[in-house]
Amino acid sequence: MSLHVLPTRTAGAAENMAIDFLLLQRYPEANAARFRHYEWRGPAFTFGFSQKIAFVREKLAAELPADLCRRPTGGGIVDHRNDWTYSLVIPRGHALEEARATQSYRVVHECVTGAFVALGQPVELKAVCEPPPGGTECAPGPGVCFQKAELFDVVNAHTGAKVAGAAQKRNKHGLLFQGSIEKSSVGPLDWDDFGARFVESLGRALGREAAETPWPELNEDEVSGLIEQYSSSEWIEYR
Repeated sequence: MSLHVLPTRTAGAAENMAIDFLLLQRYPEANAARFRHYEWRGPAFTFGFSQKIAFVREKLAAELPADLCRRPTGGGIVDHRNDWTYSLVIPRGHALEEARATQSYRVVHECVTGAFVALGQPVELKAVCEPPPGGTECAPGPGVCFQKAELFDVVNAHTGAKVAGAAQKRNKHGLLFQGSIEKSSVGPLDWDDFGARFVESLGRALGREAAETPWPELNEDEVSGLIEQYSSSEWIEYR
C-alpha cells in the first residue's frame, strides 16, 4: 500500500481540524497511510482536546480575537500564524500505529530532522528529557507549545529553540498525528523542497511508497456537520 500525499488546502481552524479527523475516520482506502500539508485562512490557534478553555484564553489574551479551535488530538496551545502544518494518518494494524506514543513521535520527528539536515539546517532531535525541579519524571503538561521543548521534539542545534512539535490521537481506525513546524526557528528555506524530502522520508519509515493522490470523496453532509461541530461553542468550551 502507498502513502497517499493529498493536495494542499487552505481553510479556517474548524475546517482544518474537522478534515484531519475525517481523514482518520472515513478515508475510502482504509489501509492506506495518508499525509497532508495545509495552510490557514487567517491568524489561528489550536489547543489540545483536554485543555481548559479558561487556561487557553488566559494565555492568549493578548492575541485574541483570532481563529480558535480545540483539536481532536492532545498537546498544548499552537500558534499557526507562521508555521508549516501537516497531518499524518497511519492505519490500524501498521507497526508504528501499534507502537508506544513516544516511538511514533520519535520516528516522525526523525523524518522531520532528516529533511532539515539534508537542506543544511542545524536541527536535531531532543533525545534527553528534562524533569521539572524536584521531579523524577518528564511529564509534559498541557501548556503553550514551542515555549519549551519536550522529549523527541525537533530543536535548533545552536539555540535550543523548539522547531517542531506534534500531538496524537489513536482510535479503532488508526493513528492521527498533527504536527506543527515553526518557520522562524530555522533559516531561509525552500519549503516545497522540505515538504518533498519529509514525505519521502516518511514513506521509507512507514515502508510505503509516497504517491500524490487526488482529494478523497467525503460525504459533504458529514463534512459540513463536523465543521459546524468544531466551530460551536460547545466544542471549543468543552472543558
